Amino acid sequence: MEAVKIIMSGCNGHMGQTITRLAAAREDACIVAGIDRYQGIENAYPVFDDIEKCDADADVVIDFSAPAALESLISYAKKKGVALVLCTTGYTPEQLKTIDEASEEIAILRSANMSLGINVLAKLLKQAVKEFAPAGFDIEIVEKHHNLKKDAPSGTALYLADAVNEAADHRYTYVYDRSHRSEKRPQDEIGISAIRGGNIPGDHDVIFAGEDEVVTFSHKAYSKAVFGKGALQAAVFMKGKSAGMYDMQDVIE
Repeated sequence: MEAVKIIMSGCNGHMGQTITRLAAAREDACIVAGIDRYQGIENAYPVFDDIEKCDADADVVIDFSAPAALESLISYAKKKGVALVLCTTGYTPEQLKTIDEASEEIAILRSANMSLGINVLAKLLKQAVKEFAPAGFDIEIVEKHHNLKKDAPSGTALYLADAVNEAADHRYTYVYDRSHRSEKRPQDEIGISAIRGGNIPGDHDVIFAGEDEVVTFSHKAYSKAVFGKGALQAAVFMKGKSAGMYDMQDVIE
């Protein structure tokens, strides 16, 4: 099998360097170029400060940079006919609409979390809520991340909440702060709490609390390598895919 040729957007960031190391140990994936404004790291591939300057032949672009890079990534993918694996979080509603529209012309995989475990967890939650919701269980999500993470709640927490809500016919609203009210907890809400501290890579607990029992689904990432492995698996999956919107559920099924 010929290795998938990858452009790594955000190659000199922590995740970019993690994926670089992981790709070097694989036979089915090869990074042929990187994109990063910071040029102070030596890589085994050429690095460009602007994707429009990139002249490498590639199959897929993996993006672990920032939402501001979206427009140039989509423009490049359309011109070159490459697939996009978007791992960045924090997109605005307008940017999400742009991604959806672009998927009519190019193949795009977007996921709030690239970990295999998180995406299997999302499948399990869809099954669990069908049993717990009719039984009156309350649902709470607690997520913990390092003190450098800027967005809250995490994209993964929202992804898990959306998985639950989709399976429950969208009966739930999301609540991020209860300090402004004094009332009994409404049943049809999901509370989402964010904790920031230290160097926690990412912890997520989804709690189903009933009258006399509590069931908690937990996922703990012990390093960011789990996200890099998932991103590379997604890139291999996306090679040659036709235009459309994909996610990690497509990769694991």
